[in-house]
Amino acid sequence: MSDAVGVIGAGRMGAAMTARLRSAGVEVVLWNRTPERAARVAAATGARVAQSAREAGAAGPVVLVSLADDAACRAAYEGPDGVAAGAGPGTVVADASTVAPQTAIELAALVRESGGGAMLDTPVSGSVPVVERGELTVMAGGDAGDLDHARPVLDVLAKQIFHVGDHGAGATMKLAVNALVHSLNQALSEALVLAERSGVDRATAYEVFAGSVAGGPFVQYKRAAFERPDEAPVAFRLDLVGKDLDLILDLAARAGAPMPQAVTNRRAVADAVAAGLGDEDMSAIARFLRDRT
Repeated sequence: MSDAVGVIGAGRMGAAMTARLRSAGVEVVLWNRTPERAARVAAATGARVAQSAREAGAAGPVVLVSLADDAACRAAYEGPDGVAAGAGPGTVVADASTVAPQTAIELAALVRESGGGAMLDTPVSGSVPVVERGELTVMAGGDAGDLDHARPVLDVLAKQIFHVGDHGAGATMKLAVNALVHSLNQALSEALVLAERSGVDRATAYEVFAGSVAGGPFVQYKRAAFERPDEAPVAFRLDLVGKDLDLILDLAARAGAPMPQAVTNRRAVADAVAAGLGDEDMSAIARFLRDRT
């Protein structure tokens, strides 16, 4: 793959995507709102730092975006120095951020109207280690032809790519997936603490969970985080879980879908964040429950 790829965002996921692309020999032009973070990632990976989101948006036929929330995406896309202005005809912006479906729809229109490019909402399932292995699952919303255009780049990062519908459908599917993931995280935390408080060793309890009918992929890949929370790196911050659940519950209200478990999960996450665990991994829900009397 000889064309450069623009990458917008140098957080955990953006940095991991940059490293994965560079390891595959892809030239990357990276932009981040905080230049120092972009410089650190560039120094570690050999990416080139762009001076603006527009420059990264014009770097090649495919641009990847991975930002924290709707506000960060809008700020990066809009204005004369934004991604939308740089993405000209023939460019496809594949946005992996977790945002509201309506935001994805509006950003796709902005890209089309500003520079003549196209956009896909391509949120992903999987955390940093999954990116590093090139095993993400991509849920794509937008034109099928645009997805074909972006696929050679996405294939470096993903083992599964699903085209789930028009603009906004990828964002919708990501929120549905994350509703399930966050429910699993809460249930696993509660079950582990129940076993511990009842006298079962933590590692033993987790071994049983992993070997049981409940021991699916989430239980397997979060094992280190739950068994050895002081050693495992942060993969998904708890404050971002709260952001996700807000988006999920807003979408549920718009769709008329009852989600009582998500309401309960949101309350538990809010309590844990209020206790100072917002920067911790999502598995810190178990620590929060363990420490409660």
